[in-house]
Amino acid sequence: MNKPLKQHLIDPEICIRCYTCEMTCPVQAIEHDDNNVVVNADLCNFCMDCIPVCPTGSIDEWRVVEEAYSLEDQYSWDELPEQAELCGDEADTGLEALDDAMATLLAEAHKGAGGKPKAPASASKPTINLYNLGKPVQAVVQGNYRLTAEDADSDVRHIILDFQGHPMPVLEGQSVGIIPPGADADGVAHLPRLYSVSSPRDGERPGYNNVSLTVKRETGGVCSNYICDLKTGDSVNVTGPFGATFLLPDDPDARILMICTGTGSAPMRAFTMRRQRKVGTVHGGMTMFFGARTPDSLPYFGPLQKVPTNLLEQHLVFSRQQGQEKEYVQHRMLKEKEAVADMLQDANSYVYICGLREMEAGVEAALTEIAGSFDENWQNLRDRMREDGRYHVETY
Repeated sequence: MNKPLKQHLIDPEICIRCYTCEMTCPVQAIEHDDNNVVVNADLCNFCMDCIPVCPTGSIDEWRVVEEAYSLEDQYSWDELPEQAELCGDEADTGLEALDDAMATLLAEAHKGAGGKPKAPASASKPTINLYNLGKPVQAVVQGNYRLTAEDADSDVRHIILDFQGHPMPVLEGQSVGIIPPGADADGVAHLPRLYSVSSPRDGERPGYNNVSLTVKRETGGVCSNYICDLKTGDSVNVTGPFGATFLLPDDPDARILMICTGTGSAPMRAFTMRRQRKVGTVHGGMTMFFGARTPDSLPYFGPLQKVPTNLLEQHLVFSRQQGQEKEYVQHRMLKEKEAVADMLQDANSYVYICGLREMEAGVEAALTEIAGSFDENWQNLRDRMREDGRYHVETY
């Protein structure tokens, strides 16, 4: 009998097909087809380079097996198989294969990855990978609006896509992929890039089957420049939806703590619009810490001023405001320590963090201090919240 071995796998339900792990892997052990992203067991050396770059935690899956799952097996999966029962003393040895050294590597790798998430228990069941590389859906651009001032240091766009009668059952917090035309310098067709949906499930305009995205133009960015230059009436190839955990609880009484920067505001806008359409402005239970350099560079600054305060408590934070000291979201969180502490102690509160990866260290430090103010260890509380589907991080 073969000695049991540990195998690195990717969860196809949670994976958002951003292909960052594949581009990061130094031994080319990760590959994809039109449907799934998979790990070649013959090549994987457990270097862990792919773990911290995954925004969803889908990369952190392991099984102890007597014979490795083949690439063909993995390509066919819609969900991961359960851990199979193994027999004998060698099985016991195999089940201990993720030893202390591996656990240490994983713990280090997860700094920045947000850990392995779970969806809120009350969240709607998401549709995953309805459209893929081999079968994208064509959408038509309904609108392209600049969100930041013309003289701002960033060009952020609000893009509205009409799916022309084709179903796009996307939930708040999910992403879609946009496939830019053309190929790279090696003649390889461009892969889709992932963008969080910024509209609620019933559309940017209710009942019109349209979806909005929030896209920042990046210098040299193939897909971001393609999207930001789209004109009304242009056709776009779209994949998705993707993402099964960064979802809004359906409980209207759930309290939502949102921490974001830049285009990380996209899912937060979708959450807010969904809550407003579902419960109106009677109550919201939503608090948002939103950071940018200046008001001119903060997406949706104008529309945010019109959101009722009893629906959404806003803390807009600016790091380059003329005549003022630099302030980041973690600084404002500490100023609002009592309010944040109250939410963290409520078993019906959910935390969502989205934006640049550089924000995570500061936010973690702030949450550590706030949790300490009520004699709680933040790492323990965070892990319990994550296990309950109440703590979510997607950074890039």
